[in-house]
Amino acid sequence: MSAKKNNIGDFMKSLPKNIFSGFVVSLIALPLGLGLAMASDAPPISGIITAVIGGITVSILGGSNVTITGPGNGLVGVLLVSITTLGIEGAYAAIICSGAVLLILGFLRLGKLADFFPSSAIQGMLAAIGLIILGKQFHIMLGNKITREGNIDYLLEIPRTIINAFNYENAGFTYAAIFGVLSLAIMVFYSKIRNKYLQLVPAPMWIVLLSIGFSYYYELVAKAPNPIAPEYMISGIPALGEIVSDIPTPNFTGISSMAFWGNVLALTLIASIESLLSIKAVDKLDPEKRRSNINRDLKALGLATVGSGFVGGMNVVTVIARSSVNVNNGGTNRSANFFHATFLVLFIALFSTQLTRIPLPALMAILVYTGYKLANPAMIRKIFSIGKEQLIIFFATLLTTLFVGLITGIVIGVITTLVIHLIVNKNIGLFLRNVLKPNVLMYQETEGNYYVSVKHFCTFLNYYRLKEKIDDLPEDQDVVVDFSMCAFVDHTVMENVHDYQELFAKRGGHFDVIGLDMHDTDSAHPFALRRLLPIPKVISKNLTRRQHLLEELSKDYHLEYIPQKNKDIRALESFVYFKTKQIQDIYNELYTDEHTLHAFDIHYSEGEFIAKENVRATMLTIDIACPMPSFTIDKEGFLEKFYGLAGYRDINISGHSDFSKRFYLLGEDEQAIRDFFTDDLVHFFESNPYYHIESNGTQLLIFNKERTASIKEIKALLDYGKRLQQVICDIDVNQPSQ
Repeated sequence: MSAKKNNIGDFMKSLPKNIFSGFVVSLIALPLGLGLAMASDAPPISGIITAVIGGITVSILGGSNVTITGPGNGLVGVLLVSITTLGIEGAYAAIICSGAVLLILGFLRLGKLADFFPSSAIQGMLAAIGLIILGKQFHIMLGNKITREGNIDYLLEIPRTIINAFNYENAGFTYAAIFGVLSLAIMVFYSKIRNKYLQLVPAPMWIVLLSIGFSYYYELVAKAPNPIAPEYMISGIPALGEIVSDIPTPNFTGISSMAFWGNVLALTLIASIESLLSIKAVDKLDPEKRRSNINRDLKALGLATVGSGFVGGMNVVTVIARSSVNVNNGGTNRSANFFHATFLVLFIALFSTQLTRIPLPALMAILVYTGYKLANPAMIRKIFSIGKEQLIIFFATLLTTLFVGLITGIVIGVITTLVIHLIVNKNIGLFLRNVLKPNVLMYQETEGNYYVSVKHFCTFLNYYRLKEKIDDLPEDQDVVVDFSMCAFVDHTVMENVHDYQELFAKRGGHFDVIGLDMHDTDSAHPFALRRLLPIPKVISKNLTRRQHLLEELSKDYHLEYIPQKNKDIRALESFVYFKTKQIQDIYNELYTDEHTLHAFDIHYSEGEFIAKENVRATMLTIDIACPMPSFTIDKEGFLEKFYGLAGYRDINISGHSDFSKRFYLLGEDEQAIRDFFTDDLVHFFESNPYYHIESNGTQLLIFNKERTASIKEIKALLDYGKRLQQVICDIDVNQPSQ
């Protein structure tokens, strides 16, 4: 069967699941679309138009798989400012231009721009957006429409609104407040009711259904008018035919003004950041672990936004909450996004008049809960656990966004991050010398592993270089990322690297991060920034992720684990390999109870002055009780053949021509070496991976590469060492007594 027919078959097989998932998502998108539009001072129907245009366009032209598109939470404040300053028609023009800019960004393949924003600054911006939404909609939720100048003023007014909430002279306002509080209670407690039938209808849709039911109760049963004040009911939702006939005309007369392009820039920035972060997050949720084509998605979102602006909609963005619902309900491809838009069209066509029975406080309760989730106090505790400096970045971004604006807020967040990085490192030259230098080297090792080495520094400024290399790798392979030559790694990079570790693990690959064990950190959190100090130290309470894995490995293998540095390296100095090298220290030691097997990370240098090179590697020593000659064995290659021409004689083992061709064996006492290399020992070397092995007469030194080993490689090294030790012990037992 051809791949095309197979894809069509898979699509048809999964169609029922995607139709159902699209239906469930539409139940959330309907009230959220109405609420987000009204919170932005746009006509309620514009939120639905945004979801419909976005769902259809992005499902056909987009590059993601399980994402849902529509109006976004983050744009509420920006749209509100745009409509206030430009008017509704001028705002539609700004939305269209914003979509065009987004389309251009997609064609220029600038999806990577999202990687230039520090994680804590983005969290601060999102928290500020959450507070803006919560502050402005909280009052309407409690039946108190107020107008204030600044975002902070709305937040400061909340206590007074709570005190006066149920003391209104107008009973209609009191009923509105009661309905708002009940709706908020549904949003808060609904997820705690674990009933599979009840959960089929999302909490926002229950609010809509109860609102409409409440209205019909008074109309049909109580024979009385709806007690909620008319000004707190949704109005102005046209029928489907009226939407088509009443398409607004965007006003481009302000296109030459700075205010217009300031709004365009703000809309584009927030729409792109919200979409790119959501796409990245949803890719983690995808059961098939597919990667989205971000630049293709940007183009689709830009085109959808242009179309949305022309027909009276808002910016189209990728939304994380509705996308999560899509995945949880079995959505597997872009058709779920299409069906979510289709069902919204059906709802408006069949039930547009019923939507006017929904009280505004009910919809605002949904947004208040959404705002709280964005600015959850638990986020502050999490950021504090990562590092106190991250909390400074977070609050600098948050407060600037609240007091000044979104663009200024994210700029201040970036500047604050840079300043903190300079203060932490006390080395401006590190950044000035290396910011434009290529700092990532990737190659495939002979065993098939991909090795990625990162030098100098790695922060949000140059993370895109590392990301480009990793994105080119298949997720079902083994990857080792080495930061041992990197003086500074920031929180944004640590968080993103952790995401890659999870992605590769779920796809059947291994993604190991090495070289951070000698970096200092002020926090035990795995996302904390790391800096290499002039005199490195390993703090037991702040073990790296690799050290935690080594600790677990030591328990599984019944080994003793010591992470701290050890300067006692006298035993290693007897090996020929270290005769011309200066050993600094060893650390991350793993011992057997008898101390006969000893694995460790080692820091040493070779050369001096400008030729000096620092090396970090992982090695294993084995104590051998029986007599053993001194020798060195390596895989034979071109360089080893060249050594032969220079007079270094390769010792051949008679009867084992394959071994002699594949391995380069050196030593002074050739006869003793030939006697030691029995058939069993030769067969062991022939049937196992290549390692550099050296004997000093009482110990074996074993390592694979001159770099720090991954956890998987350490397991292989330990297994190799134990089996080699056993083979040599068996040789001693079977040797005839003299």
